[in-house]
Amino acid sequence: MRVKVKSQKREIRSSKLQFLLLGICFFLFEFSSYAQCAMCRAALTSEGNATKAAAVNDGIVYLMVIPYLLVAVLGYYIYRMKKKKS
Repeated sequence: MRVKVKSQKREIRSSKLQFLLLGICFFLFEFSSYAQCAMCRAALTSEGNATKAAAVNDGIVYLMVIPYLLVAVLGYYIYRMKKKKS
């Protein structure tokens, strides 16, 4: 029985370490995304204003990140609740 508990603790530590390493990799590597809808791209390339185009790209990325952060916070909250129960 004691060996089984030790192996379970090792598995939990291993999974926590993997999760931590994945989180560190996620925050260390930056991926540039220059996605625009067709209408935005047409409007911004016709003017030739690079500053406006960069601002629109930053706004799109900002709007894309917020839902992911909300899901991550909710997931962490659920994880803490489940951990507290056991």
